[in-house]
Order: sequence, then C-alpha cells, then structure tokens
Amino acid sequence: QLVESGGGLVRAGGSLTLSCKASGFRLDDYAVGWFRQVPGKEHEGVSCISISDGTTVYSDPLKGRFTISSDNAKNTVYLHMKSLRPEDTALYSCGTSTSFYWDQCRPTNYADWGQGTQVTVSS
Repeated sequence: QLVESGGGLVRAGGSLTLSCKASGFRLDDYAVGWFRQVPGKEHEGVSCISISDGTTVYSDPLKGRFTISSDNAKNTVYLHMKSLRPEDTALYSCGTSTSFYWDQCRPTNYADWGQGTQVTVSS
C-alpha cells in the first residue's frame, strides 16, 4: 500500500515536499513515480525514480523546480517542489512499477497507486 501526504495550500512561489510511504512491501526492487491529475484531465507524469540505483527522470516542463528522492530506510519517496505556480494545482499520487523507463515517466507504466494528496497553489 502506498500512502501520500504533504499536500496543502501554498502561495505561488512557495514550496512543498510530498511523501509517498510504502507499507507491507519494500520499494527496493521497484520504480516509483509521482503523477498529478486535475479534474477532467488525464494523469500527467511528474517524475519517476529507480529505487535500486537512484536514476531519475522528469517531465521536461518541471525540470529544475521539482526533485524526486528516496529514503530507503524509511521506505519512502519524496517529491520536493519549489517555485510553485497556480497551474501546479492538482491531486498528486504515487505508483510503483517493476520496470524503470529511463526516458519516460508515464502513468500507464505504473500501478498500485495511493489515494493521492491535494496540492493547491494560490496566485
């Protein structure tokens, strides 16, 4: 089971760190991805990480503002977000994959998603 947390209301320009904690299994042999969705639109890939070697991939428009990391001891993956914009407002969810795709972070490659955490950025 994956549980996301850390979302909230923040002003434009602010920062947030989201957490994706796994329970009942170890993330060591998985890839973990962060995705976001706004009502009426499909899930968008944000960033993915290979837990075994730390390789990461980002959505091009989000590079430089978002950083994904993992803490294997805590069995948790983080998404550090800075310089937030109103258009970053979405429900952020994490999912796992048994394969890591170095050149893409697509929701269709990930499963076992958590229920998500809402991020709202005010202007």
